[in-house]
Amino acid sequence: QVQLVESGGGLVQAGGSLRLSCTASGITFSTTSSGWYRQTPGAQRQFVASMTSGGNAVYADSVKGRFTISKDNAKNTMVLQMNSLKPEDTALYYCNALSWGKLHWGQGTQVTVSS
Repeated sequence: QVQLVESGGGLVQAGGSLRLSCTASGITFSTTSSGWYRQTPGAQRQFVASMTSGGNAVYADSVKGRFTISKDNAKNTMVLQMNSLKPEDTALYYCNALSWGKLHWGQGTQVTVSS
């Protein structure tokens, strides 16, 4: 059974940083594609960043240069380092991972950036 658990969200002032983690069980990040999405109330889930099993990363234009996605294979954890945060980054952040053709999601971690 695949389970993804996000952590690291919180309240931060604009310009600050947060580090989100996604810990997996039942799936190995190093062998699959995975990523981060975010969602605000009433809006659709929005792509933030993704990384292939080979380590190729893709970012949304809105976060390029500020966010960095990485994987810690020893801990089977995916990390989203978020720097220079803006109020518009406020959202519920979800991680996902692909396994046997199915996309699995975590339950999300809230990020709130105050101005």
